[in-house]
Amino acid sequence: MSSELSLPVIDFCKVDLKPGTAEWDSLRSQVWKAIEEYGSFKVVFSKISQELRGTFFNELEKLFALPLQTKKSYVTEKPFRKYVGQSPSSPLNESFVIDDPLISQILEHVLWPPQGNPCFRKIMQSFSKEVFELEKIIRRMIVESLGVEKYLDEHMNSATYMLKLSKYGSPHTSEAESGLPAHTDKNLITILHQNHVDGLEVQTKDGEWIQVKFSPESFVILIGESFYAWTNGRLRSTYHRVRVNGSEARISAGFFSMFKEGYIMKAPEELVDEEHPLLFKPFDYSEFLKFFQTPAGRSSVSALEEYCGV
Repeated sequence: MSSELSLPVIDFCKVDLKPGTAEWDSLRSQVWKAIEEYGSFKVVFSKISQELRGTFFNELEKLFALPLQTKKSYVTEKPFRKYVGQSPSSPLNESFVIDDPLISQILEHVLWPPQGNPCFRKIMQSFSKEVFELEKIIRRMIVESLGVEKYLDEHMNSATYMLKLSKYGSPHTSEAESGLPAHTDKNLITILHQNHVDGLEVQTKDGEWIQVKFSPESFVILIGESFYAWTNGRLRSTYHRVRVNGSEARISAGFFSMFKEGYIMKAPEELVDEEHPLLFKPFDYSEFLKFFQTPAGRSSVSALEEYCGV
């Protein structure tokens, strides 16, 4: 663990940020430099009010306080979209995944039948809307930095979204460990936000681990394997892990953008040349996730390379 290294911090507090302006170009340059060097960076984003942030985490506290049998009732047919928690292997970890949180009502009607929980839904939607607008800005800046704006509309319209709500219990109340092992995300971009309890660590390209310190207005941006594939290796997917050591539980929200089901991901031809030969065959992200759930996918050093590597 490095006590000297820290993730770059980029201020996105400017409300009227618009493409083509000097402010946009300056931020875009900072974003590109950060992801080239770290594959990750921290954003200061004040557009979400203190009141909404507080209400958001209050609702998550109530969510995880529901009876275990109630939480276990939340299951869906799609991969990873369900409640996972309190298993023998990781008894302190819990999570819910909401598919397309901007419109989904499935979770609230399963956990709070029959009338649902309109307050919970409204808060999740309001918070997610602001975060995913930030994601779109960052993804657009990356496409522009690569000089492949001709694909911008298709690329922006090819994405869908997912929200993962996680709780990592205090290890001081148990002999079990609390956290997640080192991994890369499979999607395009992940944006992480949390309560006041730290635990996220990000690995540099030199193999050193950075312990990330959050402020109430900070979000961490991580590049996923799908973006690594779409850019034909120009970006690297970021290894990260969670290790909670304190006496309080860490509650976090992960906002994930990914390719829509049925969309065939293909690297732009401008990003393939002699110095950058094609790394991956075109693939459907949803089919890749199904492979990742198989024993072969889970045991592979690189599931994506195993699935569709050239």
